[in-house]
Amino acid sequence: MNIVITGGNGFIGRRLATRLLRRPDLGRLVLFDVAVKGGIDDPRVEEIAGDVGDAATVARVIAAGTTSVFHLGAVVSAGAEADFDLGMRVNLEGTRNVLEACRRLGTSPRLVFGSSEAVYGGALPAVIDDETPLYPQTSYGAQKACGELLISDYSRKGFIDGRSLRFPTIVVRPEPNLAASTFTSTIIREPLSGRATDCPVSEKSVMTLMSVAKLIDCIELAHEIPAAEFGTHRSLLLPAVSASVSEIIEAVRRAGGAEAAGRITIRPDPKIQRIVDTWPRAVSAQRATLLGLSPDAGIDAIVASYLAERTAV
Repeated sequence: MNIVITGGNGFIGRRLATRLLRRPDLGRLVLFDVAVKGGIDDPRVEEIAGDVGDAATVARVIAAGTTSVFHLGAVVSAGAEADFDLGMRVNLEGTRNVLEACRRLGTSPRLVFGSSEAVYGGALPAVIDDETPLYPQTSYGAQKACGELLISDYSRKGFIDGRSLRFPTIVVRPEPNLAASTFTSTIIREPLSGRATDCPVSEKSVMTLMSVAKLIDCIELAHEIPAAEFGTHRSLLLPAVSASVSEIIEAVRRAGGAEAAGRITIRPDPKIQRIVDTWPRAVSAQRATLLGLSPDAGIDAIVASYLAERTAV
């Protein structure tokens, strides 16, 4: 297998690369991102710096012989909302560049697209499921929804063998980023590292979560599922844990004691709160479950996964 990961040096891309390097059938692994990071000593790995919004560059990266593409490169939620043009260029035009490069190969490569629960919005039900209609309330969500539709159509035409995965909030990130959800990682990472931190939303705010370890499991399995099992519906809502901010704080307390939980201060930011209020609060991902994908056991398992990964580094 010859694989390309866009966003290959990001939080998820780098961990996916580590997992893929275990494959005995891996020939070449290209990590495509805005900058070269280094640090992987393996002759099968090539890092390429470039802009996914530039069609010519993407065509050179997704070269003849590419069998699979994991398209994870994106401008994240708050960043895409703050800079509309950048979000459209990277998240929409960049996705089309990836699809066109795959199409030109003429071999229908397998493509896994990192989408988001941000494709939902409006008057959401208490629990979203596989039949919940898309009605994004952010530019990022709209761009991801457009990407899903393109992947479905390119698959229908036989240009690619695509599958889109709607990610919940993934934790725990090693450092803050421009995503509106970055606080969900911060309120776990910082207090358990002995540092004080602020939470920009109320304790009653509820969101869906998944550990990065479980996400990599889901991405890898979704890649392996035969196209026939997806049918005509190439988008997949991932199973996830539902937790409120107060429940996350209690999980931090159980993992690090009262002192750790006491390092978290609620300081509401209306802008972030408005975005979080549009998010799904719980999911019922029956299609994904039937296909063998599973969520973390609970919020405590997510925190434990983070602590185990931190200890292993």
